[in-house]
Amino acid sequence: MSADRPAAPAEGRVVRSEGEPVRFTNLAVSGAQTRDVLERQLPAGLALRPDLVSVVVGVNDTLRCTFDIQAVAARLDQVYTAFTEQGAVLLTACLPDPGTMLGLPGALAHPLARRQRAVNTVVHALSDRHGALHLHACEGDWITDRAMWSADRLHPGERGHRQLALRFHELLTEHGLATGPAPSPEPEFPGPAKSASLWWLATAGTGWVARRCTDLLPQLLTLAADELRHRARGTSARLDLRASAAVSAALAALSVAEQPDAA
Repeated sequence: MSADRPAAPAEGRVVRSEGEPVRFTNLAVSGAQTRDVLERQLPAGLALRPDLVSVVVGVNDTLRCTFDIQAVAARLDQVYTAFTEQGAVLLTACLPDPGTMLGLPGALAHPLARRQRAVNTVVHALSDRHGALHLHACEGDWITDRAMWSADRLHPGERGHRQLALRFHELLTEHGLATGPAPSPEPEFPGPAKSASLWWLATAGTGWVARRCTDLLPQLLTLAADELRHRARGTSARLDLRASAAVSAALAALSVAEQPDAA
């Protein structure tokens, strides 16, 4: 299957009669990267033989010093292939960049934004290749609406998850894969109080920052220094071109790997 010939979604696979029981399994783990999805969550997911599967991942990869867009692309391609070959309808989404969400200064935010754009470009391309229903969630008013997000500013809260569910429901309905009513946008439970958010920042949030200080921060500071040097020289566009070239190489490597051996 080539990137310029997307597969058609599995029409009619998920439609169920009203009242027919539906089993939902959440295999997500906080902090999971594409490697975790491939090595741990994929086998468990395939064992369930799902009609519908959502694979939304990538931000955590951008927050590690081991970030490698070619490895991310290869893992996602394997995950998408495994589920679609089993007959599942695949849901994917591109996501906002963590630098913007965390409100980091420009020199620190831009390298993370560049990484997330790379991941989103790969997700777009592979979603087309595998016939996924793709949600463009990296832009829009919901990103700046604090009511949509949890205390860490990286994960949606209940209201944010409901917005994602609504938009995915629209996609499924457009493709004839959902016939029931749309989910409610209103949260079932009250949002966390400000004191709870502060407590998270003082406990779990502190631990998260400490881990990133030993993992990501040294590399991010180097990237920020490079960002400032290019900005001073007026050559920032070179960094964007370098990132785009890396994405193109990652996708090209997948295409080469899929070509049959010449006989």
